[in-house]
Amino acid sequence: MNQLIIAQVFCLTIVSMYSLPQSLAMADDTESPNVILLMSDDQGWGDVGFNGNAVLQTPHLDAMAAGGVRFDRFYAAAPLCSPTRGSCLTGRYPFRFGILAAHTGGMRVGENTIAEMLKKKGYATGFFGKWHIGWVKPDEVGTRGFYSPPSHHGFDQYFATTSAVPTWNPRVTPADWDSWGGKPGDPWKGGFPYVQDGVEVNENLQGDDSRIIMDRVIPFVQANQAKPFLATVWFHSPHEPVVAGDEYKKLYPKAGSKRQNYYGCITAMDEQIGRLRKKLRELDIEKKTIVLFCSDNGPSDGLTKKGVASAGPFKGHKHTMYEGGVLVPACAEWPGVIAPGTTTNVRCSTVDFLPTIASIVGYSRSKKDTRPIDGIDLMPVIRGESQNNDRSLFFGYRRLHQGIDGKAIISGDWKLLQEAKKNGRTRLYNLANDPFEKKDLSDEMPEQADRLRKKLSELEASCQRSRDGADYRF
Repeated sequence: MNQLIIAQVFCLTIVSMYSLPQSLAMADDTESPNVILLMSDDQGWGDVGFNGNAVLQTPHLDAMAAGGVRFDRFYAAAPLCSPTRGSCLTGRYPFRFGILAAHTGGMRVGENTIAEMLKKKGYATGFFGKWHIGWVKPDEVGTRGFYSPPSHHGFDQYFATTSAVPTWNPRVTPADWDSWGGKPGDPWKGGFPYVQDGVEVNENLQGDDSRIIMDRVIPFVQANQAKPFLATVWFHSPHEPVVAGDEYKKLYPKAGSKRQNYYGCITAMDEQIGRLRKKLRELDIEKKTIVLFCSDNGPSDGLTKKGVASAGPFKGHKHTMYEGGVLVPACAEWPGVIAPGTTTNVRCSTVDFLPTIASIVGYSRSKKDTRPIDGIDLMPVIRGESQNNDRSLFFGYRRLHQGIDGKAIISGDWKLLQEAKKNGRTRLYNLANDPFEKKDLSDEMPEQADRLRKKLSELEASCQRSRDGADYRF
């Protein structure tokens, strides 16, 4: 009986800790800002100019970071794409909504997304690019996912793929490709990877994939310039197959072919981000628009090991629980609101997008909606009003059929991780003294490891309650 009471008290405590505040600073609906969420795919912390890469050309992202805020410690909720994408839209850890790895489920309609929230505030909502949290074609059949397109989650319009495509000529398997997806020269996954509002697309699909996506974003922005809008733009670059056009590869004459393609496709994506920023200024709506950018996880395993992609000075890469797997490049711009040249070392995360946007637009949840929200409002951090690094952050990635059950928690300056591999070790690091995770302290400080192990177990138990139905209506 005592254990049951303790569990009930703990559950209420978790809900209290992670629920979005019911009373948020209200915003005038007529002044509600536009929201643009940009995300790259497998772009490492070190694969952008504003984080110190002196070779890779990302002038528009660099300008965006300089004109707003650069997040020096921004975390993806998982070290791979699908779980992180769900966290961006829901403000919740992936273990809550049940997408634990790539192609291992789809977004549940019982989740409340940023798009659904903003629709209630009168926003037009559009999604563009790589969805990867559910199939986008109703007749797709797979053993690890199901049909759950953007239109099921609050988006009025969408132009989307279920998963990865080549970053140049996305309908065709690249000539030198020797992995999953198709044989060189054959149609990529049937040749019609994009779906627009339920219909397969067969026009304007040649050349740079980032440009193909932006060709659909710009008309949406123009059509909705007189009303508030949400544009969620999730690029495929620089996820493999990584291919760049000749004009972008020529920008890196001293690089090998793999780096020419990798750097070239990032520069091509950056060019399209610049095109979007220019359009906002042409329409005179840049001061009414907040633009947020991040990557979905660390850099590709193989490309990192080959010295092409980079997590900067941090240990690890995609699919690992080390900093290099979850620490990503991120910045935000909102002229007239976010002071140029702002930087922060406060640990922020993709789960923070929803509560931040909720606060900005003055959205309050109903009193009946007590589901845990794991993120925080980032505006006090951006304004320098909060330097608090004490909150806990939970990361996870699970594929039990391969023995993979990677988890990590950051609590204050301490990080405990369970390696994402079969029989992976548990390791303890002090990120304040050892940000590059060189010295495992788990044997030297067993009491500290046990403290974090307990907090991790409590968070995981809370997430399992959510995942098993506590947060959904029956």
